[in-house]
Amino acid sequence: MDSSPTQTPSEKLEAWLRYYDDLNLGAFYTDRRTMGRRSIKSAAKNAPASSLAIEPAIVSDPPKTVVPIITPPVSVLRVVDAPSLFEAIDRIEGDTLERIREDLGECTRCRLHEQRNKIVFGAGNPRAELVFVGEGPGHDEDVQGLPFVGRAGKLLTQMIEAMGLTRDQVYICNVVKCRPPENRKPEDDEVATCSPYLYRQLDAIAPKAIVCLGGTAAQALLKTKDSISRFRGTWFDFRNTKLLATYHPAYLLRNPAAKGEVWKDLQKVMAHLGLQPKKSSS
Repeated sequence: MDSSPTQTPSEKLEAWLRYYDDLNLGAFYTDRRTMGRRSIKSAAKNAPASSLAIEPAIVSDPPKTVVPIITPPVSVLRVVDAPSLFEAIDRIEGDTLERIREDLGECTRCRLHEQRNKIVFGAGNPRAELVFVGEGPGHDEDVQGLPFVGRAGKLLTQMIEAMGLTRDQVYICNVVKCRPPENRKPEDDEVATCSPYLYRQLDAIAPKAIVCLGGTAAQALLKTKDSISRFRGTWFDFRNTKLLATYHPAYLLRNPAAKGEVWKDLQKVMAHLGLQPKKSSS
């Protein structure tokens, strides 16, 4: 934009208006509700006298165009609209549970190995249609090297049998393979370190349904920080299968009244798999 000392105030204003018009800012000094898009010369001619007295020199920089940021509505569980998050771990063609266990080795990849007794990899049918995923091993699991063998494990066995199945027909594993000290919740970095092996397990088994037991398992697989109470009993698409979260058996031991809710969740799983509940003996 050129400005000559000999230009009149009207000519200077016209020059500045042309500059702003080149920036696609349009006329900005009057009411846009009544003005619309005028020609530059007409705008300069009809501008208020006070505006003609303004020297362009006081304008330091052309005003910047402000682009509004449009925030989409937040759903209860944001990952529902972003299933690609579930594909964060690449699939390994022809992977097997035996190969995954071999690759895991006597793992020392995170601090959990420091106090563990045994790695709890998982147990059950390697071709199971149903997989249960828990949080991590407890004391009894750490001693035996098997998942869900303590009090919560006995309740899980009852839940499985009520569905008309046995433990040998399903597969059971945890997000982390080593017992957290004092049975604390696994830290985010511990979950991140161990999760790739869990993903590989699920891919190798290729079940028809995955049931997350408790918030930690659901949050790890669904990539969310939301409380399990906000999405419990809801089906999600997860790596070519269906995933549903329900309360952990340990929670049911502390809150027996929640057993009815869990049974409703398991009935959804049974309907998906075409299972009939176990008939009680008369």
